[in-house]
Amino acid sequence: MAAPSLRLYESHGLLEPDRTPGGTRRYSVDDLERLRTIAELLEDGVNLTGISMILRLREENDQLREENRRLTVSR
Repeated sequence: MAAPSLRLYESHGLLEPDRTPGGTRRYSVDDLERLRTIAELLEDGVNLTGISMILRLREENDQLREENRRLTVSR
């Protein structure tokens, strides 16, 4: 993936890589998986605003599933 694309995704809030003290971006395994997801959605014709919404909804869905699991186990 090209550096300008990575900067664009970061400016749209799609990605927040860690940085070294010198400012170099450091991508985690989770960041790389998120980049794969972004690339797949772009291939499917989804724009950056749509990708942002999809990623946010997936995160909310994951949180709700976890909360549901915890509530089910604690019964």
